[in-house]
Amino acid sequence: MSVIDDLIDRLDRARVLTDPDVVGSYVHDEAEWAPYSAPLAVVRATSTNDVQRTVRWALEHNVPLVPRGAGTGLSGGANSIAGCVVVCLEKMDAVLEVNPLERIAVVQPGVVNDDLRKTVAEQGLWYPPDPASSPWSTIGGNVATNAGGVCCVKYGVTRDYVIGLEVVTGTGEVVRLGRRTAKGVAGLDLAGLFVGSEERSASSPRSP
Repeated sequence: MSVIDDLIDRLDRARVLTDPDVVGSYVHDEAEWAPYSAPLAVVRATSTNDVQRTVRWALEHNVPLVPRGAGTGLSGGANSIAGCVVVCLEKMDAVLEVNPLERIAVVQPGVVNDDLRKTVAEQGLWYPPDPASSPWSTIGGNVATNAGGVCCVKYGVTRDYVIGLEVVTGTGEVVRLGRRTAKGVAGLDLAGLFVGSEERSASSPRSP
């Protein structure tokens, strides 16, 4: 059994894309100047469980993973590398909860920024971060890049609005970080470490 056959066996044939013509549309974001190579496959995850299984499979087979949302980024953070598997989160696009009393929305990473804004507006709420790509970019990508926009001058960037995250770690564990309360002063802000993580991981260290 090949490594990709093993991945298909753990997930579902429909979730693992291997057709080169289809896979080709997932190999880079809008930073087409940045280098990219063909991946082994694309996983279109529909749940946290899909992502967790993919991470554990990758650990067993020593296969690098590249996460991807809508592919609207400009830094090359979603560009695939040779021999990797792209984990696309665009199918995880549900708004799971809107609580107008607590002013909290719980969403999956594939929710489009403007769709979230429209959904919470129905409850008399407003989601301020408004990157230029808001009609297409997803909340997961906004979190990864700490997206801002014109409104950030007055209202702040994505980091100012993310109070909790469910994360699949590089070791295949699912952890919940942050809180559901407006105020949180106990312990380290671990959720904040993940906001903007794509930009930090893509940056180069400064020479002394």
